[in-house]
Amino acid sequence: MTTVTDVDATRARAEQHLQALVGSSDAQLYDDQWAAIEALVVDRRRSLVVQRTGWGKSAVYFVATLLLREEGSGPTVIISPLLALMRNQIAAAERAGIRAVTINSTNMEQWEQTQGAIQRGEVDVLLVSPERLNNPGFRDEVLPRLAATCGLLVIDEAHCISDWGHDFRPDYRRIRTLLAELPDGIPVLATTATANQRVTDDVAEQLGSSVVEEAGHGRRETLVLRGSLDRETLRLGVVRLTTAEQRLAWLADHLAEQPGSGIVYCLTVAATQQVADYLRSRGHKVAAYSGKTEQTERLALEQALLDGEVKALVATSALGMGFDASLGFVVNLGAPSSPVAYYQQVGRAGRGTTSAASVVLLPAIEDRDIWAYFASLAFPREELVRETLAALAESGGVMSTPALEARVDLSRNRLETMLKVLDVDGAVRRVRGGWEATGQEWTYDADRYRRVAEAREREQRAMLDYLTTDQCRMWFLRHQLDDPAAGDGWTCGRCDNCGGLELPDDVSPKAVAEAADRLSRPGVPIEPRKLWPTGLSALGVDRSGRIKQPAEEGRAIARLTDLGHGTALRELFRAGDDAPAAVPVPLVHAVVAMLADWRPAPDVIVVTESETRGAMVADLADGLSRYLQRPIVGRWAITDPSVLPGQGATNSAQRVAAVTRRHGLQLTDPEAVRGKRVLLVDDLVATGWSLTLAADALVSAGAEAVLPLTLAVSA
Repeated sequence: MTTVTDVDATRARAEQHLQALVGSSDAQLYDDQWAAIEALVVDRRRSLVVQRTGWGKSAVYFVATLLLREEGSGPTVIISPLLALMRNQIAAAERAGIRAVTINSTNMEQWEQTQGAIQRGEVDVLLVSPERLNNPGFRDEVLPRLAATCGLLVIDEAHCISDWGHDFRPDYRRIRTLLAELPDGIPVLATTATANQRVTDDVAEQLGSSVVEEAGHGRRETLVLRGSLDRETLRLGVVRLTTAEQRLAWLADHLAEQPGSGIVYCLTVAATQQVADYLRSRGHKVAAYSGKTEQTERLALEQALLDGEVKALVATSALGMGFDASLGFVVNLGAPSSPVAYYQQVGRAGRGTTSAASVVLLPAIEDRDIWAYFASLAFPREELVRETLAALAESGGVMSTPALEARVDLSRNRLETMLKVLDVDGAVRRVRGGWEATGQEWTYDADRYRRVAEAREREQRAMLDYLTTDQCRMWFLRHQLDDPAAGDGWTCGRCDNCGGLELPDDVSPKAVAEAADRLSRPGVPIEPRKLWPTGLSALGVDRSGRIKQPAEEGRAIARLTDLGHGTALRELFRAGDDAPAAVPVPLVHAVVAMLADWRPAPDVIVVTESETRGAMVADLADGLSRYLQRPIVGRWAITDPSVLPGQGATNSAQRVAAVTRRHGLQLTDPEAVRGKRVLLVDDLVATGWSLTLAADALVSAGAEAVLPLTLAVSA
């Protein structure tokens, strides 16, 4: 049994480690920091710490690591969701003399060397990504040894475990299996800054109880430590402006007034590029950052922001968890879909400083369209799950993801996510080369998926309420996260509703005009497909490998997610069967301006038939024929209407098979396109496969080049 004297000595030693970690001789542990460390080191319990960003959660596991290593325990294993977070954690560990290494997808060549260092006792902390837990080689060969020898398991950003959370990741569900395989007496720490009570309860339940017989305690439930989520340096405010032009103009006029460097968050990749281009044109030093940014460029941009070399990164939520910085401001151009996700993003500002940081939200009507799009990517319908399980069972062996993709009408990302969930549920197993069925019975938990969807809807309504509330904004966010310290009547004294922040809502006419000009410039590239999807032979389509002569780069007025023409295009395509028979005049003008910039120089025109917007596409082609003085010589015609519009649209192989059956090329003359440059006209690019197949048919008919032109691309 540990004595009081032993506990006091352990706390004194813990504070010495803390002082070395932070570089301050008078640093002391918070009560909850010590409570967590005591639970891990003295009692060997499982603990969940829910504390605000910048509170010092990493200090808990680094100090606990040093204490446990002094007692002869094995290395700490930290499961961390992002490479950026791993880099920051390794740097922090090294400052305290902790030997830290990582195993992730970017350093596979070092895995064997790293494992050797662990076995020789030369590693104090090993960081791994949750995706590694489901890698067959790592899961079967490395993970059992780690589970048997680790001294402490840490799960960072633990809200990702729960599908009630705003950032659920199926790879995190594998952690439950890892927990079950840990020897008795191995302490576990889960940490997060963004968990409401429902998520907290779910994560605590999944952590389970800890068996610590040798400490004389028997089985003990997970210790949950929740603190105040107030961020004393944040000043929250909302500026409500009517149009996208006004919101961009506000940024251009007021970005320089924001303290220090910061982040301008956008909801889509397209918006980051548009906004960054516009702000640069107004003299601001900014750069775009998203999940599509190359890794080396990401690192350079993150460092530029940390060093103050840019005023802001215009980013998606890809710059969120794991980016450890103290920034002067966060501006959201568009509202995230929940107060929890919003709190996560604004947490990048005002860290580790007493200086006030400004947090500004510029909401837009179109935010709800984007929320709806992301909601459509939820767990698939039961029949699609059953089709996947049946395909695996029928194969009698291992199927790769591309092979499964040819059998199931799901995109690659949704298919992978679904398979990971099924893997954790025990219905499938990931092995080298793909996936195999286990034969284990699986139940579709429709009630749970419905409850999760309803919870998401409630969060969206709460986010809309945040925009209009006259209550303290920090209290509102804390209340949404079920902060036990946020009592009724509490106010921060810092936000725009409390009187601590005054945000101008004026925009200069010049800035509005320049923003309008930028947004009204039509023309985004339509990138040609260059490779056929795999697995087409299984669907009776004789195509594979590289496309011999793909279409040239085409043009559309805008993406549906764009800030400018995107608004008008969203309204147009939302109309469905009620779509107008003619292209609206403002969009006609946009097409003309786009042609003047693009200069495609076609010889002839071919039009794509559309069941839902046929009259409008025909009107677009006729107008182009008159304007360019080029004849319409054919149609990419609907030859089998029994194949539904959009069939297979979530999966490349399925889509190619469906379009191949549905459409055929019909020309006014067999020689009509031979040696000609063909303008191929359509209304909307969703997957790009209809245009690809039409271009392939035109090239087969002798066309010299095919140039796609559409009103919009979907994203």
